[in-house]
Formats: sequence, structure tokens, C-alpha cells
Amino acid sequence: MEEREEGVMRAFRESAPDEAGLVQRTWVNHLAWTLVVLLCGLVFWLVVALINAENQRNALMNMQCRDQVFKEEIDRQCMLGVQSREHWWEHLIYAMKHTKPQK
Repeated sequence: MEEREEGVMRAFRESAPDEAGLVQRTWVNHLAWTLVVLLCGLVFWLVVALINAENQRNALMNMQCRDQVFKEEIDRQCMLGVQSREHWWEHLIYAMKHTKPQK
């Protein structure tokens, strides 16, 4: 090689990235992804709880679970399995739109 070519190759080698340090795994990335997964799990759990609460609230408002013997009481077994709307997402949409109690 000529001296000029060696100079170009030396400059190229020095400007190339350090391949050993390109992929570093630090605990910061693990902590961030762990927090993302935990927060997604928390949001999922809260959405399921909100859907269940809205389902039961709507059943109470529409009197779908009245006791057969005592008309003023609530049938608790009915409340565990009642479906007051056709789909779960209808409960979620209603609960997200109506954040204040009705007067």
C-alpha cells in the first residue's frame, strides 16, 4: 500500500464505531422495561375493575337483580354473574364518559 492509502485506512479505522461497546445491557434498561410492564399490568387491572363496577352499577340502576321474595333487597348471587349490557367495552365507554355522579 502506498503511504496515502495507509493514511486513509488509518483514518477510517479510527472513525469506525467501537463494536464492543455498541450493545451494552445496563440495569437502567431493565428497570425501565420492568416499570412499563408493571404499569401496563396495573392499567389492565384497573380497567377490569372499572368494567366490573360499571356492570354492577348499571344492574342496580335498572333493577335487574331484585330479590324474588323481598322486593326491596338485592339478590347477591345475581350480582356476581349479571350482564347488564351486551359487551364489556360498552361498560368501559360509559364509565369513561360519565365521571361525575348523576343528579
